Amino acid sequence: MASPRYALITYIRNSVGQFVDDLRCELHPKTAHMSAHVTILPPRALCGPESAALEFLEEACSRITPFDIDLGDVATFLPVTPTVFIEVNHAAEHIRALHDQLSAQALCSPEDWPFRPHLTIVKVEEEQQAREAYEIARTRWSQFRGNRQLHVSELMFVREDDGHWQDLALVPLGRGLLSSRR
Repeated sequence: MASPRYALITYIRNSVGQFVDDLRCELHPKTAHMSAHVTILPPRALCGPESAALEFLEEACSRITPFDIDLGDVATFLPVTPTVFIEVNHAAEHIRALHDQLSAQALCSPEDWPFRPHLTIVKVEEEQQAREAYEIARTRWSQFRGNRQLHVSELMFVREDDGHWQDLALVPLGRGLLSSRR
């Protein structure tokens, strides 16, 4: 049995999230169970116990102010991986800084690719599937009339066991900022 992997994400639970969930279901029904999210820390093994990683996250995130991000165009990671995603435009540097800050202590881990903030639409098995999904997603996203801004106020610490991701802990941003104002 492989060691569990962990990641840190923020779920997208608004009209953009519904758009991505519906599109993913249409383009790759096998992954319809996944919820729309932006990854802050890509999957990784821990460098210490799970409890230490969570303690670090809670403390570090308590000092981070919630923020907004704006979404840009549909893109793909081809030819590296057959993944189609929506780019993060405004505040991408904020997510990169958050990634760098939280990739420490028990969460420190080498990553396969340079970190690029994005909202995954679908990851498929073959390059041609990704090209077709990209064309459909690009057309649909250009027709989306909802708000393309997302508010990030909480993160979810997740664990993968045997190919299934499980929510472990909701980590609010700025909790320490609120308590220090009293």
